[in-house]
Amino acid sequence: MKEYTVAPNKDATGWYVKVEDIAPTDHYEKKDKAIAKAEEMAQENKPSKLYILDKYHEVQEEKSY
Repeated sequence: MKEYTVAPNKDATGWYVKVEDIAPTDHYEKKDKAIAKAEEMAQENKPSKLYILDKYHEVQEEKSY
């Protein structure tokens, strides 16, 4: 099962989409756009999980596909 993460950058001024918690794959200025891209990637690679983190890098939301 693949895992995708949407996490803020150090200053919470941008958002990264990570695959398998390795190096970020994409950077977005808006959280909504990062979530949309991560959801799309997770749906294309079922079964998968998506974790959305807050500015403290704590899991805010978890979704399964």
